[in-house]
Amino acid sequence: MKYSSDIEVNRFAEDLLLSVKQMKARKAERRTFVIPVVETRNKTGLTQEKFAQLLGVSVKTLAAWEQGVRTPSGAARTLLKIAEKYPKIVKEAASA
Repeated sequence: MKYSSDIEVNRFAEDLLLSVKQMKARKAERRTFVIPVVETRNKTGLTQEKFAQLLGVSVKTLAAWEQGVRTPSGAARTLLKIAEKYPKIVKEAASA
């Protein structure tokens, strides 16, 4: 049985491969990716410190994402998507 997160990861991987192919063919397409980082963190009920630690980033980096000063990397975006969709599981993981 495949979980929806598996499907999302597969879609992400396919999109990434397509992007690489487009770049090689010089047909790259620019997309804006917006993640409501503050809302996602609030859904988990975690502090900035705990959420940053869970994501493996500094509090300063997390704050920059929340303020829109910086954009999360690919791996961080994937973790944020998971946190957005499964906040209870993320909170459990943080307390384990």
